Amino acid sequence: MDKKERGRPEKLSVYLYIPNIVGYMRVVLNCVAFVLLCVSPTNTLFSLLYFFSFCCDAVDGWCARVFNQGFSALLLSLVSTACLLVILSQVYRPSLVFLSLLALDIASHWLQMYRS
Repeated sequence: MDKKERGRPEKLSVYLYIPNIVGYMRVVLNCVAFVLLCVSPTNTLFSLLYFFSFCCDAVDGWCARVFNQGFSALLLSLVSTACLLVILSQVYRPSLVFLSLLALDIASHWLQMYRS
């Protein structure tokens, strides 16, 4: 082993980047939250888990910038919001309101990605 190899830190797998680990937590939180919402539409634990998941969205973006580990994609936010709106459209009728919000969310995320 020469000096160059000894001094170089080991490259971390992209799956173990801090923003990705926070993203994994968000996926788990969303899955548990949506199961709770399907069981009982008035579940307050759902609201707390979903809110915490969106707080983690800000944390993973901050971690990505601080640790220079890429940038977080908008896909997870889009999917979690889409799941919420689809479930709410089934629980509360008129579903046209929620489906219109879903179309607005998809369009705004598409414009954001197109702009950047």
